[in-house]
Amino acid sequence: MTDSDVAVRPTTTLLERTRITQTSGPRNRWRHVARTGGLAALGVGILLATWSALYATGWFPQVLFPSVPQILSAGGTLWTDGTLQADLTASLRRAALGFLIGGAAGIVVGAVTARTSAGKLVLQPVLRLFAPVPTIALVPLAILWLGLGEGSKILMVSLGVFVPVWINAHSGISSTPRDYLKVSRVLGAGQWQNLTRVVLPEALPDIVTGLRVGAAMAFVLIVVAEMTGTTNGIGYRIAQAQLFSQADRLLFCLVVLGVLGAATDRLIAAVAGPFIAWAEAEQ
Repeated sequence: MTDSDVAVRPTTTLLERTRITQTSGPRNRWRHVARTGGLAALGVGILLATWSALYATGWFPQVLFPSVPQILSAGGTLWTDGTLQADLTASLRRAALGFLIGGAAGIVVGAVTARTSAGKLVLQPVLRLFAPVPTIALVPLAILWLGLGEGSKILMVSLGVFVPVWINAHSGISSTPRDYLKVSRVLGAGQWQNLTRVVLPEALPDIVTGLRVGAAMAFVLIVVAEMTGTTNGIGYRIAQAQLFSQADRLLFCLVVLGVLGAATDRLIAAVAGPFIAWAEAEQ
């Protein structure tokens, strides 16, 4: 038996499931995409129509409840003078760094707490105490430790991403079917091969779920982080709009955040889709 044959069966099973799912119905997948996109467009249309109807009633002060064209005009102004591009660049850079650090740490620590005795007995109880603490509550501590610079902002995002990724990675890795592990041991697989070729592929759907939740948390926390000690970023722009009662700019920035969050979620789902299609097919 060669090294390449070790622990192949569980992994091969997962790959076979993926191939079957990928080739089983391309037409159905395109229909699903078209249907989902159409429903999403319908939802956006209903939201815009409802907002416009409320604006037309005059129940709310126009300075606090701008029309859709006014919101779009405010966004156009931010784009024309280059403010929006600079804010997006700053916020995305901070969010991406925090997401990468927190996501990688969450997966690694999840493997440690799920697969090692020291992790289960020593590290996991500590993290269980830390996990319920809202990351926003750690903002003063991050500023106290690292000041108002980039470090404190990236730290806050990293911590916020770490928690859901770790919880999901730990859950997925802990729930690996024992039959898979028994087969791989019989075939002579070591700990590393078990982890990389059996445990992680099987836990991937849970890990992807954690990453998607973590990405959403990254956008929430970057807004909070940018409201203090910075002069750029979407969070800073929202704080300035609130300070000067610029509801049109504030609402436009919120829409931008929503679009970025939704696009990031879909990107993660699209990249991970081919690797976890077997899990969706079994549901």
